[in-house]
Amino acid sequence: MSEAHKYLEIALWSQIISSIVFIAVLIFMWFRWIMPVVMAAQERSNRQIADAERHRDEVKGALEALHAEIETARHDAQLIVQRASGRAEHERELLLNEAEDAGKRALADAERELDRALAAARHRLRDEMLGRALALARSEAEQRVGPELDARFVERFTGSLEHAAHG
Repeated sequence: MSEAHKYLEIALWSQIISSIVFIAVLIFMWFRWIMPVVMAAQERSNRQIADAERHRDEVKGALEALHAEIETARHDAQLIVQRASGRAEHERELLLNEAEDAGKRALADAERELDRALAAARHRLRDEMLGRALALARSEAEQRVGPELDARFVERFTGSLEHAAHG
């Protein structure tokens, strides 16, 4: 082998050894400094993903709970509306019955008051008619009564007394 060939072979082995040393240094640097950083970043990323998944699951659970509460609230609202409608209808019926009863009582009171007023008016009319009739009778009696009527009454009276005494 020639010397140039030897140098070439030494250069080739030198290149191979330097490449192996370079790769070994790279591997050493990878495991010594880069790999821990990458592993820490991966661990941090995994924790963030796990936290995000846990948070997502918590939010899903809270969302489901809120949906359940919303449905419960809707159901409760429907029940409240039904109860309120029923109660309002019941109250309306009660008020309507009370108003009808009050109207009937007022009508009966008015009829009784009308009857009393009619009776009082009849009494006043009768009293007024009697007063006028008495006044008219007095005036006619004063016109008709005189000394000759008095004499006839006295004769009849005494005649009835005589007849009762003889009889």
